[in-house]
Amino acid sequence: MADLDPEDAKLVTLARSARARTGAAEGAAVRDSDGRTYAAATVTLPSLSLTALQAAVAAAVSSGVRTLEAAAVVTEESTLDSASLAAVADLSPDAPVHHADPAGALHG
Repeated sequence: MADLDPEDAKLVTLARSARARTGAAEGAAVRDSDGRTYAAATVTLPSLSLTALQAAVAAAVSSGVRTLEAAAVVTEESTLDSASLAAVADLSPDAPVHHADPAGALHG
């Protein structure tokens, strides 16, 4: 994470924490244009399924956010789900999405 801006590194830390706290497959965090952060984990219910990034974006949007500055996802998967990336792009097509493994090492 040494290559990341400190605010983006914070997103990775929040995403790791959300994943670890719930034991979910993924954790994610987003930062809005005011610097507020929203973290979430994968949601898997019989009636609702969201990736961690979709859940974090939903939390932000439900709080009135219209623009995202950046996002981070922590997962063991080698690629990110296109629906997750689309959720960020719906608000901010140019926002970077950092992809890290559970130890916090960045992919790509």
